[in-house]
Amino acid sequence: MPALTFYTNPQSRARIVHWMLEEVGEPYETILVPFGPEMKAPAYRAINPMGKVPSLKIGDEIVTEVAAIITVLADAFPAAGLMPANRATFYRWMFFGAGPVEAAVTNQSLGVEVPPERRGMVGYGSLPTVLETLEGQLNAHSFICGNEFSAADVYIGSQIGWGMRFKTIEARPAFNAYWSRLTERPALARSTALNDALLPKE
Repeated sequence: MPALTFYTNPQSRARIVHWMLEEVGEPYETILVPFGPEMKAPAYRAINPMGKVPSLKIGDEIVTEVAAIITVLADAFPAAGLMPANRATFYRWMFFGAGPVEAAVTNQSLGVEVPPERRGMVGYGSLPTVLETLEGQLNAHSFICGNEFSAADVYIGSQIGWGMRFKTIEARPAFNAYWSRLTERPALARSTALNDALLPKE
């Protein structure tokens, strides 16, 4: 199995990858990268030129971007059962999370309002349209790719859970029920405890 080195900060999206690593169940080394000069220094930018976390070294390869890391891990460790047999459905929802969901929620949080006549330019259309799409899928299925948990739930589920917590995503009944199912995952509980232990001590 390829060695795994995880570059993280617990106050970032790296928490999503941490959850995925716990779901995979393979050993990994955790390297904490503080925000500020160290994250932007040449040594770390040689790993991630954007100077941000998360990053993952898997064997001799470096992978960045949360959705990409999760997908690579699901592929690299098939025994974990996190890659659905229907790859088309998996890729559809992973890219939906990395594209429309991420962009719509971010723009809403920044107060960016797209005029109705220009919505075709931004791809996601509007945040209500994005949320209705997610809601429809989760009303029809227990998990994002169907009725079995997959790596896509680590990514989309984190976006929904964080969104409801920070009130950037409306807490609709389908979302609450979905997040409740995900919080039963032992790997999520383990990763939360590991991340909380890395937080700065006051």
